Order: sequence, then structure tokens, then C-alpha cells
Amino acid sequence: MRTSTILILVGALLFVLPVPGTFVLGALVALAGLAARLFGL
Repeated sequence: MRTSTILILVGALLFVLPVPGTFVLGALVALAGLAARLFGL
């Protein structure tokens, strides 16, 4: 599995957790995964 795919999945999991602060963190991690996919990582 590629690093970008793992980042996107972890970001999605953090995004849906009902814990304060994980909403923003999950969104940032998912965006980092998307950026990694764009740059070929």
C-alpha cells in the first residue's frame, strides 16, 4: 500500500472520530495524503 493511501485512510478515520480536535487533524492528514498522491509518493 502506498504512503499516500495510508495517509488518506488514517485521515478519514480521524475525521469521523467523535473526539474534539480530531476533525481538523483528520482533514489535515487526509489533505497531506492527497498532496502526497499528487507528487507521486
